[in-house]
Formats: sequence, structure tokens, C-alpha cells
Amino acid sequence: MKNTKLVKYILLAITLTSVIALAMITIFLIVQGLKPFFATDFDLNLFQFLTGDTWKPNQEVFGIGYMIMGSVWATLGSIILVIPIAILTSVMIVEFMPERPAKYFTFAIELLAGIPSVLYGLFGLGVLVPAIRQVSPTGSGQSLLAVTLVLAMMVLPTVIALTVSSLKAVPNSYRQASLSLGADKLQTTFKVIVPAAKSGIMAGVVLGIGRAIGETMAVTLVAGNVTGGMPGSIFDMIRPMTANIALEMGYASGHHRELLFTTGLILFIFIMILNIIATKLAKRGEL
Repeated sequence: MKNTKLVKYILLAITLTSVIALAMITIFLIVQGLKPFFATDFDLNLFQFLTGDTWKPNQEVFGIGYMIMGSVWATLGSIILVIPIAILTSVMIVEFMPERPAKYFTFAIELLAGIPSVLYGLFGLGVLVPAIRQVSPTGSGQSLLAVTLVLAMMVLPTVIALTVSSLKAVPNSYRQASLSLGADKLQTTFKVIVPAAKSGIMAGVVLGIGRAIGETMAVTLVAGNVTGGMPGSIFDMIRPMTANIALEMGYASGHHRELLFTTGLILFIFIMILNIIATKLAKRGEL
């Protein structure tokens, strides 16, 4: 009995530590992120900061609107590419592929999910960027398109792994019932199994979006990291929010440094919203 209580208190302490750590991170980002907007020697307001299209700290010009748009467009583009590929690949592995090859493919996908993100960035810099440069009207391979493709490669293994787990979790009775009513294998898969696993699939997609929008090193290598300008085409260079923080935090000071924390706060809010959506989808089991 005493051992049970001891384990209970240990688990409670670990849980509280996690909650306290999250609360401390949140409070720190809020305090540091909002600090410059209450300073008497700084006339930039939050709206101007969020909608500005130029970032030139040496000229006291701070606007991350174009960074937000670049991050959002790259993330959305990667997810649009990932969703059909992930679902079709997962369906093939779970429903149509023999057991032994399916294990090999699953292992390969899990291996891809574990590759460090900087290696994806190096692949993009060495392979995708030169290829895009050949067709880009701007003459530069570093672009929104390069970021989108790199993020798609990074997110795809994660979404496939979660989708495979969701499809495997569907009871076999669903398959048997559908087949007994006269449906063929293809109809059963796409009209019964995939809809039954939609909550897990959508949760995987949302988590993939979270990983994509929070990626740093890979996108820094292929984005171009321009100091201003809303992206007008997929061949334009962008500057994701994560890349902005990574590139300048090492030497920033004063309000410049504080506004980098503000950028981190905006990114934190994005990811928190995505995690809340993923949790709701997983609990409710609906779109």
C-alpha cells in the first residue's frame, strides 16, 4: 500500500513538473514578447508588427507579416501535397500489400521520420534548389517552392505512420460486414475503412502541420531569407518565422531581441492552436 502511494506521488510530481514547465515557457514568451510594445522609447504597435512587410533591424523597421504569410503558404502547400500521398500509401500498406513487404515499407517510413531535419535541408539545398533554379523566372532556386517540397518530404513519413496506425485500428468486423453486403475490396477501403479512421488521419495531418510550421534548420537552408516583400509566386524567396529567430537571435539586442521573442510567441500560439485542434479531433472522432 505504501509503495502504491509512493508511486502515485512520484507520478503526480512528474506530471506537475511538465505542467509547470509549460506554464513557465508560456509566461516567459508572453512577458518577453509583449514587452517592447509597452516601452516608452518604442513607437511600433502590435498591428504594425504583425502586418509589416519589411524586416530591417539596423533601420528600426520590424514587420513580420510577410514572414507569417510565407510560413503559412509553405505549410499549406506541403500539406496539400502530403495528404493524398499519405492516405494512398497508407491504404496500400494496410489493405493491399502482403504482410512481409508491408513490414519493410513501414520500417523504411519510420526510418525516414527519424532523419534529422537538417539533412532534409541539405538535400533540398543540393538537389531541389539547383533543379528549381533551372525553371525559375527569378533565377534563384531558394524559394517558397523549395521550402514547400522540403517540408512535404519531412512531414510525409509522420503523417503516413499515424495514418497506418489509424487504419490498422479499424476493427476487422467493418471489413467483413462491408464485403458480406457485396462491396468489393476497393469500395470497402475507401467508403468504409478510410472514413472510419478519419479522426486519426486528421489528427496526424494537424500534427504534421505543427511540425511543418515549427521547422527551422531545413527551411533556413532553402528559403532565401529575404528582408522584405510578400511572396507573390512559388518562385519568390521567403523568410519563415523560425528562420528569422534562428538567424538573428545570436547577435540581437534591445528591442530587436525582444521582437524576436514576439515572433516566437506568435509561432507558439499557432502551434498551440494546432495541438488543440488535433486533440479535439482525436476525442470527437469527426472533421
